[in-house]
Amino acid sequence: KDRDWDQFHSPKNLAMAMSVEAAEIMEIFQWLTEEQSKHLPKGKAGDLADELADTYIYLLKIAEHYGVDLNEAALRKIKKNELKYPIDKARGSAKKYSEL
Repeated sequence: KDRDWDQFHSPKNLAMAMSVEAAEIMEIFQWLTEEQSKHLPKGKAGDLADELADTYIYLLKIAEHYGVDLNEAALRKIKKNELKYPIDKARGSAKKYSEL
């Protein structure tokens, strides 16, 4: 608010900014092996924390704009996924629910 940036924080702009920050998260992992990606060096881990925070801030601002309680929404989504991906069909599989 002190910088008068709210004027730029429309849902469209926030979604676009969040996507850019998500790409910066991917950039940290680009060219790493699976094993390397599990154990980032200290400097890269700090960069990751910064990019995750940027993404989180934009996500929170979008949720706030629309009155979405992210914790409740996440719990509802987990319940939907439990129905779409029954344990007996989905366990150990990366297939989409329509392919199970």
